[in-house]
Amino acid sequence: MRAQFVFSEIMVGLRRNLTMTFAVVVSVALSLALFGGALLMREQVSTMKDYWYDKVNVSIFLCNKSDGATSPKCAKGAVTAQQKEQIEADLKKMDIVETVHRESADEAYKHYKEQYGDTAIASVVTPDQMQESFRVKLKDPEKYKVVATAFAGRDGVESVQDQRGILQNLFDLMNGMNVVALYVMALMLVIALILIVNTVRVSAFSRRRETGIMRLVGATNFYIQMPFIMEAAFAGLLGGAVASVMLLVGRYFLIDHGLALADKMALVNFIGWDAVLSKLPLVIAVGLLMPALAAFIALRKYLKV
Repeated sequence: MRAQFVFSEIMVGLRRNLTMTFAVVVSVALSLALFGGALLMREQVSTMKDYWYDKVNVSIFLCNKSDGATSPKCAKGAVTAQQKEQIEADLKKMDIVETVHRESADEAYKHYKEQYGDTAIASVVTPDQMQESFRVKLKDPEKYKVVATAFAGRDGVESVQDQRGILQNLFDLMNGMNVVALYVMALMLVIALILIVNTVRVSAFSRRRETGIMRLVGATNFYIQMPFIMEAAFAGLLGGAVASVMLLVGRYFLIDHGLALADKMALVNFIGWDAVLSKLPLVIAVGLLMPALAAFIALRKYLKV
C-alpha cells in the first residue's frame, strides 16, 4: 500500500467532512479530558489519604469531674490515676500501636485557647472542664476498630474517636465528584462514538464510486478500509492531544497559578507534574485506538466490499 495514496485519501475525507471531523475532535477531547481528570482525581484522593492517614491519631478521651452528669459512660466519676496507668500500659502492649502521648487537662486547655480563643464560649471554659486524653498513633490507621473495641467500654473512658472521620467527608466528596466525572465522560464518549460512526458512514457514501472502482480492480478489503480508519484515528489523535493540553493547562492554573490552590491550601499534598505526565500516554493511546476501532466496526456495515 502506498503511503502517499493513503495520506491523500485521509486529507480528502477530512476536508469533505470538516464540520463533523471538528465535532469528533471536540467530543473526543472533552471525554478524554474528563477521563484523565477522573484518573488524576483518584490519584489525588489516594495521595491525600496516604499523607493524612499517616498523621492522624486515635484519641481516647477520659472522664473528668463534669462528665458524670452529661455522659452515662462516666457515671462512676472521673478517671483515677490507677485507671490511667492501666490504660497507658495496655496501649503500649498492643502490636498495632506505634506511639502513645498522654495529654493533660492543662495541655488540652492550652490547645483549645489557641484554636478558639477568639470565641465567646472560650472565655468561660476552665482547665478543669477539659478532658484528659491519650493520643495514639497506629502503625496501620485502618485498624482503629481494634483500639475502639478494647477501650470504648472501660471505666474512666468517655469516648474513643478516630480522627480519620474528620477527613472522611472530604474524601467522600472528592470520590463523589470523581464518579460524576466518570458518568459525564461516559456520556461524552457515547456522543463521540456516534459522531465517528456517522462521519465514517457519510465519508463511505460520498466515496462509494471510488471504492467500487477499487473493488473491481482487485483491491483488498483492508486496502479500501484503511483510509477511513486512518481518518477516524487521526481525528481521535487530535482529540487526545487537545485533551492532554487541557490536563496540563488545568494542572498549571488550578494548582500552581491562577487559582493557586497549592498556595491557598498549603496543608494539602497535591499531585505533581509527574502524575499528570504519566497519564498522557494513556489518554493519547485511547484517543487513537477508540475511533479507529469504532470506524472499523462501522465499515463492516456501511462499506460493503
